[in-house]
Amino acid sequence: MNLNVDIGIKISNPFILASGILDENGYTMKRILENGAAAVVTKSIGTSERQGYNPPIIYENDPVFLNAVGLSNPGIDNFKDEVKIALESGRPVIGSIFGKDAPEFSELAKKMESYGVSAIELNLSCPHVNGYGMEVGSDPDLVYEIVSEVKSRVKIPVFSKLSPNTSNILEEAKAAEKSDALVLINTLKGMEIDIASKKPVLSNVYGGLSGKCIKPVGIRYVYEVKKETGKTVIGVGGIENVNDAIEYIMAGASAVQIGTAIYRHGIKIFNELNSGLIEYMDKNGISNINDMIGVAIA
Repeated sequence: MNLNVDIGIKISNPFILASGILDENGYTMKRILENGAAAVVTKSIGTSERQGYNPPIIYENDPVFLNAVGLSNPGIDNFKDEVKIALESGRPVIGSIFGKDAPEFSELAKKMESYGVSAIELNLSCPHVNGYGMEVGSDPDLVYEIVSEVKSRVKIPVFSKLSPNTSNILEEAKAAEKSDALVLINTLKGMEIDIASKKPVLSNVYGGLSGKCIKPVGIRYVYEVKKETGKTVIGVGGIENVNDAIEYIMAGASAVQIGTAIYRHGIKIFNELNSGLIEYMDKNGISNINDMIGVAIA
């Protein structure tokens, strides 16, 4: 049974830890890699330390999961040791970075590369921080400039994480065409109000909506972008079980990232997903996962 996939880097199964979940600490990343994840994506790291927003920054009311963390991170110069610890697992670590322009992204990418990461993930899609993420990723010319410059400065693969909140995700995908893979999708922009206090549930008012309620959106964009561009796609958004993952794969994803589900199921979800995928493939006479990628595309 072959679960190996190539997303620009070769990984032993299609299940990856998404950025922003238990990935600021090297020991936690290492533990997840030792418990079934084929790779991890680090927390998005910027040029300098950033505190992020004041609580409340997370709101959960199943199936709604909102967060507005505010890109809190220790800064690139303080992150080297965390990457080093995670790499002790022997599995790939993908360095997520955010910036405001091409020079900032490229300098961060070069530092991440020097720390030993296997690939870079450009966060072009965070929906709740002014001047970064979605505001950068919604400008096709700037996306093209960032991806082009980072690709020219590093030797490792570069992935671009795109936003479902822009007016035309296909336009953004084509602007990021020099990427080795496209990561779809980041969270949807949303909010809820506490009717008792008459106030938004998050301190930032707006947050990123994730979890199983966004899965149909993620699958739609994976399908559309894969069909129109043919690029390698990594799916993310609302994957709670192996059937969800298989949907993404059949829609065109070569691998999938797991995030919010860890809050509900713990890190054991990676081994459960691997076991479930093997069982599905065995029952359906499929010996190679690559034969499943994009089979639903008409």
